[in-house]
Amino acid sequence: MLQRTESRDRPALEPASAAAVQAPQAALRVACSGVCHGTLGELWQGPCEHEGELHIGLISLPVRRYSWMHFLPGEDGDIKRDLAGKDKCRRAIEAYLQLHAVSLPPGRFSHDSELPTGKGMASSTADLVATVRCLDRVFGLRTTHEQLTALLRPIERSDSVFLDRYALYLSGRQRVLREFAHAPRLHACYIDEGGTVETEKLAEPLLRHYRRHRSSYRSHLDLALEAFERGDAVAVCEVATRSAQLAQWVTPKAHLDILLRHRRELRADGLVIAHTGSLLGYLFAQRPDSAQLGEVSAFFAGLGRSCRLIETGP
Repeated sequence: MLQRTESRDRPALEPASAAAVQAPQAALRVACSGVCHGTLGELWQGPCEHEGELHIGLISLPVRRYSWMHFLPGEDGDIKRDLAGKDKCRRAIEAYLQLHAVSLPPGRFSHDSELPTGKGMASSTADLVATVRCLDRVFGLRTTHEQLTALLRPIERSDSVFLDRYALYLSGRQRVLREFAHAPRLHACYIDEGGTVETEKLAEPLLRHYRRHRSSYRSHLDLALEAFERGDAVAVCEVATRSAQLAQWVTPKAHLDILLRHRRELRADGLVIAHTGSLLGYLFAQRPDSAQLGEVSAFFAGLGRSCRLIETGP
């Protein structure tokens, strides 16, 4: 009697619902992942003397945009197929396996990124660092910063995206010259002038330019170091502006002059550029409110460009 009553009170399952109850849930696959942030160009870039040689030094501007590398153990994978077009990542995998004397288990790689290539967002270096961090998860290891920079050195010039703070970094030598304790948060409203830039092809023109203007860059670097040591966000914005102006002699930006002319009326604290990329924009020590952001957006729209606002800093 009780069974018949429950049957009347409980609605019968629709055929589709009954099938869903009987179907097994999808199994959660074990995955190992590595992630690395990118940059929005550089707050400072110029010549640095190290061990008697002149090198390209930079202080990158970190942003909350990321590159991911995933490894699915046990999957039917092929590195050449999985990482097609990612030759540097494949080289990093080979170098990692050699460095740690390990063999890759069966599995499949997959990659994803929010960082467009050739724009000055350190997409390539972020890919490599994400790859190494993914492999560390696969093998339960920890690749030190020294090991990582040694691994990167034969592959490409790089940015200091593996650090969680501002640093003066030699891109060709992959060497940290100085880290800064203060980490001011900035806000950037930026545009993309279009096209892509191959960083490697600019190394020699940049070094020639730096040799010709070494004295200007030396005094500017002193100002940059002082601003970062104080953690003075407004002074850092001024440093970035001067760095952008100095770079006009070798890697000119089409819109830099007009941005400089309208900087004060738009209440921007400075400008930032990707020295070897296609991005530039305004820097703000405080987040612009909606009215100010509307003014800046309208200014860029008048140039025929769409802008993006992003929080920056470690």
